[in-house]
Amino acid sequence: MWSPDLQTSDGPIYVRLAAALERDIRSGLLGTGSRLPTLKELAATLGVTPGTVNRAYELARRRGLVEGEVGRGTFVRGHGEKTAIASLAPQVAVQPEIPSEWVDLSIVKPNMAIQEPYVRSAMLELAQSPTLMDMLDYTPDGGHPLHRQAGAVWMHHTGLSAKAEQVLLTAGAQHGLLVAVSALTKPGDLVLCESLCYPGVASVVLSLGRRLRGVRLDEQGMDPTCLRDACRQERPAMVICIATCQNPTTSVMSAARRSEIAEIAREFDVILVDDDLYGFLAPTPVPPLASFAPERTLYLTSLSKSVASTVRLGYLHCPPEWLARLAASVRTSIWMVSPLAAQLATNLINSGKAYEMAQAQRAEAQARQIMARELLGQYEYRSLPTAFHIWLKLPSQWTSGDQFATLARGHQLLLSGGDAFSVNRDGDGRQYVRIALMAAGREQMRFVLTKLSGLLETPDSAWL
Repeated sequence: MWSPDLQTSDGPIYVRLAAALERDIRSGLLGTGSRLPTLKELAATLGVTPGTVNRAYELARRRGLVEGEVGRGTFVRGHGEKTAIASLAPQVAVQPEIPSEWVDLSIVKPNMAIQEPYVRSAMLELAQSPTLMDMLDYTPDGGHPLHRQAGAVWMHHTGLSAKAEQVLLTAGAQHGLLVAVSALTKPGDLVLCESLCYPGVASVVLSLGRRLRGVRLDEQGMDPTCLRDACRQERPAMVICIATCQNPTTSVMSAARRSEIAEIAREFDVILVDDDLYGFLAPTPVPPLASFAPERTLYLTSLSKSVASTVRLGYLHCPPEWLARLAASVRTSIWMVSPLAAQLATNLINSGKAYEMAQAQRAEAQARQIMARELLGQYEYRSLPTAFHIWLKLPSQWTSGDQFATLARGHQLLLSGGDAFSVNRDGDGRQYVRIALMAAGREQMRFVLTKLSGLLETPDSAWL
């Protein structure tokens, strides 16, 4: 019976198993038409679960390496031609994945290899569910009650005592932010956020005709003194705040800081938006900002960072008096969130798999942060032990993150220069780059970070 070597690669066991299968097929150890061990047989040999073996076989199938037939087993697929096994029944052709030399370090997202088998399984479950017909119909404003209840359950994992009747569904966090700004502010209003913030905030606020100003940050995030000064100068309508794993600086507000921000919001009668996409990455749990001022805070989260990037499902939790305005904003912008996506997310949450996926992403991020410290530790950067990215200060010979990003792009690496995050366009962050760590496999990421280390020592004139 085939017994793979799992020691020559890293990553989750099912990924290593699929890699070993590919190596042995390419080397000729496993010939065309060879029957692979059953799930139970190989699981017993390796000391893993049959589900792990199934995920590996499925990954190999997507790469065009094997094919399965119910009742007969899994077989090695021929190179360039259909095997006799394959010709027994019509199948959809699966093209092998072609590795790309380009690696995208510009988008902060979860690792796809971890989420793919969970999402595939959930989609199959949804397709066979007796409730599928109900998910093909229009939903009430705000979303189906079962889906709103799942959102409340998910928020409990992040520390918010959420009520399902105060939850609304959105098509991801970016849409949730648009809903919040459009429903709770009016054109010309001033909105505040951190002086270094992800560009999605600016794109929403400015596109809706509101004004945007950045508030200075310190090591804990938004500075309360600067926030109070900004409120005194011109009372804002809204403050958008990322209290945990701030993007891009990765700062985390203490409970005392959150309480102080909440008191300032009360003092100046300001609406708070607690943008908590990364709450699950906090090294030590801290109560959400929304829990310090629930009467004036809109809590925003989604599954795009913690569970699956492309399910595009977000959750809003707000005071009851805002529900009608927010629901109308959802209806105006997209009419309703896809009930199929919402049911998929609900199944993942209610089964506990969403929480399991988030923990797996957190563990993977921790491993990659250790790798980053090993390979880039000689440089100054900010991060968290479980963050998806680092905020790196360039060596003194570099004066612009955008210049360094241009050099990196010439070496098939995409990353974000610090100017893109400067809300006030005053040069804050110019000498920084944000480097996302969750793309590709660990082995490729090690190569990428090693290459980046070399590029960081290159004279800045090289970007030309």
